[in-house]
Amino acid sequence: MKEFLEAIVKPLVEHPEEVVITVTENEDSVVYALRVAQSDMGKVIGRQGRIAKAIRTLMKGAAKRVGEDKKVVVDILD
Repeated sequence: MKEFLEAIVKPLVEHPEEVVITVTENEDSVVYALRVAQSDMGKVIGRQGRIAKAIRTLMKGAAKRVGEDKKVVVDILD
């Protein structure tokens, strides 16, 4: 799933080498903390958060597809 998130985000940004994803797993959820370069934040979030919402939707759909029973959370950190 981490690789899937990288495959979604890296083409969107100008500095793909600065994309860092940290995975934290709890009892009932998996949290993907996403960091990008400050200049790329707008590209990842999008107007009114549309791109961020789309990324979260794709991750939730992919988690169901692979049989992940835990809640999937994508946090975009600055």
